[in-house]
Amino acid sequence: MGIKILQQSKSRKQKAEAYKLFAKASDMGNLKAMEKMADALLFGNFGMQNITAAIQLYESLAKEGSYKAQNALGFLSSCGIGMEYNQAKALIYYTFGSAGGSMISQMILVSLGQLHLIGRKGLDQDYYKALYYFLKAAKAGSANAMAFIGKMYLEGNVAAPQNNATAFKYFSMAANKGNAIGLHGLGLLYFYGKGVPVNYAEALKYFQKAAEKGWPDAQFQLGFMYYSGSGVRKDYKLAFKYFYLASQSGQPLAIYYLAKMYATGTGVLRSCRTAVELYKGVCELGHWTEKFLTAYFAYKNGDIDSSLVQYALLAEMGYEVAQSNSAFILESKKAKILEKEKMYPMALLLWNRAAIQGNAFARVKIGDYHYYGYGTKKDYQTAAAHYSIAANKHHSAQAMFNLAYMYEHGLGIAKDVRLARRLYDMAAKTSPDAHIPVFFALMKLETVHLFQDILFFNQFTMRWKWMKLDNTLGPYWDLFVIGLIVAVLIFLLRNRYL
Repeated sequence: MGIKILQQSKSRKQKAEAYKLFAKASDMGNLKAMEKMADALLFGNFGMQNITAAIQLYESLAKEGSYKAQNALGFLSSCGIGMEYNQAKALIYYTFGSAGGSMISQMILVSLGQLHLIGRKGLDQDYYKALYYFLKAAKAGSANAMAFIGKMYLEGNVAAPQNNATAFKYFSMAANKGNAIGLHGLGLLYFYGKGVPVNYAEALKYFQKAAEKGWPDAQFQLGFMYYSGSGVRKDYKLAFKYFYLASQSGQPLAIYYLAKMYATGTGVLRSCRTAVELYKGVCELGHWTEKFLTAYFAYKNGDIDSSLVQYALLAEMGYEVAQSNSAFILESKKAKILEKEKMYPMALLLWNRAAIQGNAFARVKIGDYHYYGYGTKKDYQTAAAHYSIAANKHHSAQAMFNLAYMYEHGLGIAKDVRLARRLYDMAAKTSPDAHIPVFFALMKLETVHLFQDILFFNQFTMRWKWMKLDNTLGPYWDLFVIGLIVAVLIFLLRNRYL
């Protein structure tokens, strides 16, 4: 009854009524109602946030075999929210949750596999660990994991030596579950004749199935077949259609060929301007967008703890925006669900994950944390290294300014006033917001440098004068001067008393 009311309700009052029913049902031992109540206590729905009570309820549910509770406990252990920060324990919870059917747990284990596969989110590239996590997730029924195992064997690496037969096996397992990546993998095997005879008709069939499910690589592959006439008659209109679909998801080769078609007027009216303006940002899809919205509005309404928990869960799933938002909330020290001494280290971890995914602001923040010693030891060299990445790779004006300051004062790097001037100028050219701070920074630098030049000149002049006296009066000229001063004083005193 409560679930039905919750699904149909729109107002806050109606949803609150639904949760009252869940509370009653959970008291009676209803498993689903208990899970809903635990979620409400964790995320703070309707002002009900109580992390301790949520954990107690999740632990009770986990003993009953609730995969949702296993997933929640994995998340809380991974982030150290209400529980001891313990990644090993989190992995155990995620494994049980994944085996039980938790999509979130499966996503996180597939995510760990992918991160080790390509070396992201602060993890080194490790094919053995990638295969380990993929196999765990595949055993739990994850079609994505099956497809990625097929991909590993297709491409070949130290953990999974190139083997077309094994690739075919795992792609087929994933494809049988309707997985787009698996369908695309089978299409590639038939298109290139890897482990099977070249069969464009079969390749086309699998690419079409994967493309219908929205897989951009398959959409591109279809576009390429029609563009080049590989196994089909050339059809630039169909090629354009599939390139365009793939480009909407940021498929780089599709964008390239689409731009090429616009630039040359192939199958479309020629437009150089359109060719360079093709790429459009794609909003994150799926029902997770709702969690972003509730997290955002919770923060705006001052419910910081509820917002943090929701962003942290999304961050754990690999969303870069959520990683940055979680880190921002943590460093503001407004949250009450974590001990203060744990906030900066956890924020630094999240900034690292966001930076590795290409977030320039996060990269600068890591530099700041090492510069000031937030959540880690003060380390100017490491700070300068991160500022350099943000300046060179992301063209961050803030990073250029910070790096210039470090060169000016020789902090963690060799002092270089010329390079400092250059970086200050680059920061001003990169961002209008940097004009004023750069102006004052350069004023200070030039003033200090001018005084240093004057001081050096005066010291040099005095030294030159002393050397000249040495040459004129000999090495004992100082004794001669002292004797002369004494003689003058005696003469003056004698005249005074006469």
